[in-house]
Amino acid sequence: MPRSDDPNDPRGLIQEAFRMDGITPSECRSVFLDWALWAGADYRVMVTEMMTRHADAAQDHPMMVTLRAALGTPPVATRRGGRAGRVGHDPDWPA
Repeated sequence: MPRSDDPNDPRGLIQEAFRMDGITPSECRSVFLDWALWAGADYRVMVTEMMTRHADAAQDHPMMVTLRAALGTPPVATRRGGRAGRVGHDPDWPA
């Protein structure tokens, strides 16, 4: 795996994804997940800095789209499992 001088991407995963011709959105999400597991929970500043570093890339590049999505607000979980997910949803179900 190529190395990078970017402290936010020392293994060069994101950098290499930007260089790949024909990389798919699915492949970019997979690369990002691998990177995010290394980065940990405090990744938002790192993603912002990488977006700045790769600002010359096409804005519709699948990796740029993936990085922008990573900065978005995560969806709110609406379904709950088990009994809590059933109570109040089925009037025939005993309380």
